Amino acid sequence: MNGLSYLLYLVLLLAPLGYYVLHRRGPGKSYLAGLLGISTVAATIGGIGLLWDLAAQGTALGQFAGRLLILLLPLAALAYVLRVFPHAPLVILALVPGLVSFSLLYDKHLAWPLFALDGLLLAVALGDLFTLPGPSTFSVERQTSRIASLRKPHPVLLTLSNLSHTPYHVWLRDDAPPELCPQPDLFQLQLTPRSRAVLRYALAPLRRGAFQLRTVYLRSRSRLGLWQRLIDYPLPSVVHVYPDLKQLGEYALLARTNRLSLLGVRRTRRIGQDNEFERLRDFTLDDNYKHIDWRSTARRLKLTVKDFQANQSQRLVFLIDCGRMMTNQAAGLSLLDHSLNAMLMLSYVALTHGDAVGLLCFSDEIHCYVPPTGGMRQMNRLLHAVFDRFPRLVESRYEEAFVYLTAHCRKRALVVLITNLIDEVNAHQVSRYLRS
Repeated sequence: MNGLSYLLYLVLLLAPLGYYVLHRRGPGKSYLAGLLGISTVAATIGGIGLLWDLAAQGTALGQFAGRLLILLLPLAALAYVLRVFPHAPLVILALVPGLVSFSLLYDKHLAWPLFALDGLLLAVALGDLFTLPGPSTFSVERQTSRIASLRKPHPVLLTLSNLSHTPYHVWLRDDAPPELCPQPDLFQLQLTPRSRAVLRYALAPLRRGAFQLRTVYLRSRSRLGLWQRLIDYPLPSVVHVYPDLKQLGEYALLARTNRLSLLGVRRTRRIGQDNEFERLRDFTLDDNYKHIDWRSTARRLKLTVKDFQANQSQRLVFLIDCGRMMTNQAAGLSLLDHSLNAMLMLSYVALTHGDAVGLLCFSDEIHCYVPPTGGMRQMNRLLHAVFDRFPRLVESRYEEAFVYLTAHCRKRALVVLITNLIDEVNAHQVSRYLRS
C-alpha cells in the first residue's frame, strides 16, 4: 500500500468526524472535539494499515507507526494551528482511490495508475487548501443594548463584511449562553465580493443576571468546498438581564395618555388636611372659614380659600424574602421574580409621585440594603441591587431582617414585606414584628 493512499485513507476517516462536529455542534465548539477526532482517526488508521501491511508485505510495526506519524502530522497541524478541517466533498473525493486501492490485493501492477490518481487528487486538495480565507478577509461587528428584560425579546445586530474580491459561503454563530435562548442561533449565507450582510436575531432570557458575549464564530469553506476553516472574532459585550422593565414603559405610556384604567388602575381624589398646600380657589358656602386666604381675597376683591392635599413625601421600604420558599414556580417564573416585578412597579409609581423608596433583601442573612431616597435615579439603584439576586435554599430569618431595618431606618416608613408563608410559626413571628 503506497503512502499517498495512507494519506487519503486518513482524510477519509477524518472528514466524517470533522463534518459531524462542525455541523452538529456548531462552529464555535469544535476545537477540542476536532483534536479528539484526530486521535480516534490515528488509532483506526493504525489498525487498518497494520493488518494490510502484515497481510501483504509483512512490514514491521515500528516502520508502519513512523510512516503513519509522518502522514498524521500535517493534518493535525492544520487542525491545531489553523483550525482547518476536511469538508464533506473531500470525503467523496477520497473514496475513489480508497476503493481502487483494494485492487492491489489481486493485481500489483495497478500501483502506478493508483499513484497517478493519488497525486492528482492530492494536488487538487492542496490547491483548494490555499483558497481558504484568513481572519483579515472578514470583519464582524455586534450591536446590542446592555439592558435586557426577563423573558422579553432583546434584539442583537451582527454586521458581517467581506473585505476580499472573492465570494465565500460562510456560517456564523454568536457566543450567546444557552440561558439567553438566541433565535436563530446559526446563520448560513453566501457573501459576494466586497459586500456586507446585516444579521438580526433575538435573545429571550430565561433568568436574570449578567451575561458575557465574548466571541463571534465564523466558519467558511474553500472555493471547491474540500476544506473548511474556523475563525474566531473576539467581540466582548455584556448583557444585564433585569426583571421585567417593559411593564414600567407600558405604565408610563398609559399614564401619559390617561388610560391607566386598562391596567385596572382607578384614580380617586382624596381631600387632604391642612398640612400641604395645593391651590387657591373661589370660596363656596361649604368651605371652612379658617381656610380663607385674606391676602388673596384683598388682592382679588373676592373671597378666596386654600385647598390642601395629603402629604406625598412618604417613605416606602420593601422587604423581599430570598429564601427557599421563594423558589417555587408560577407561570414560568419563580416567586422571587414575581416579587421583584411587583416591587419595581410599585417603586416606579411611588417615585413618580414624590415618595422615597428603599429596599432590603434577606434570607438567612442580609444581602443588600438600599436606603429610602426620592427621585427617579433611585430606580437605577433598585435595579442594580436586585437584577442578579436569586433565591437560596436556606431558611429565612425574619427577625434579623426587622432588626437590621430598625437599626438603619429610624424614621417613620411604610414597610411592605413580600414573602411566602405556609406555616403558622413564621406567620406569627412576622405578625409580631409588624405590630411592633
